[in-house]
Amino acid sequence: MTDHRPTIMLVHAHPDDEVISTGGIALKYHEQGARVVLVTCTRGEEGEIVDAELNTPENKARLAEIRDVELARAIALLNITDFHQLAYRDSGMINTPPNEHPESFNKADLQAATGRLVALVRQYQPDVLISYDENGSYGHPDHIMAHKITVAAFHAAGDPNQFPEAGTAWEPKKLYYTAYRRSIWRKAWEYMQARGEKTPLDDPEADLSRYVDDPRTTTAIEIGQYLPIKLQSLLEHRTQIGPTWGFLSLPEELRGELLSHEHFALIESRVSLPEREEFETDLLLGIR
Repeated sequence: MTDHRPTIMLVHAHPDDEVISTGGIALKYHEQGARVVLVTCTRGEEGEIVDAELNTPENKARLAEIRDVELARAIALLNITDFHQLAYRDSGMINTPPNEHPESFNKADLQAATGRLVALVRQYQPDVLISYDENGSYGHPDHIMAHKITVAAFHAAGDPNQFPEAGTAWEPKKLYYTAYRRSIWRKAWEYMQARGEKTPLDDPEADLSRYVDDPRTTTAIEIGQYLPIKLQSLLEHRTQIGPTWGFLSLPEELRGELLSHEHFALIESRVSLPEREEFETDLLLGIR
């Protein structure tokens, strides 16, 4: 019998998403000898080009190609070698014309898209599947679709009667959603605001409900030692990420507090786990 290597599969919507919420765990679990598999659902061609030097009509027309290169550079830094691009078309933000494009991920047949992911689950045999919550973290149609196919694949991949053409059945053991300690971010914005720095709270229509933690958050993975490489990887997404973006706009003294952990919500587990009073600290707990 072949030894099974502990495996985590990340299902993300666009290039750059893999770094934002899971870049640290990719580095950490690779170093620990686990395999990390990345599935990116779209090529991100509807993203805005934030770098003024790159923001030309020619680059906008070939943005998918540019983002392919950015993604390759970013995941090389994260030591991700098992990568699959489903290559659906980016759906753009909600209620925009790209939402109606027939090739957009938003319009994909759910059964067919799930079948493609099931085939990858059966190929790589992940113990853990990770994607977004029901709202796609912030409501993006592609994130919501990534959530849907990940949940569906988690339940279907172990059933030989579903998608029999997709390979030998394999049942993942745990399903997680990415999560954010939004309350910590709100404290950071308030700190920066008091220093006279610009923050999202400056917008009089700022939705403060976004700065409330998901009560389902169960898991906090310490990634502080990997943070410099994570931020370097983030900057490889040059068309999308500038020096004033999110993480990178934080004062140095806040980065350690805010970015030293990546958080997740354990939604389903097929392995028994010990009772806990605090956050789980290992995605592979109960597996290895």
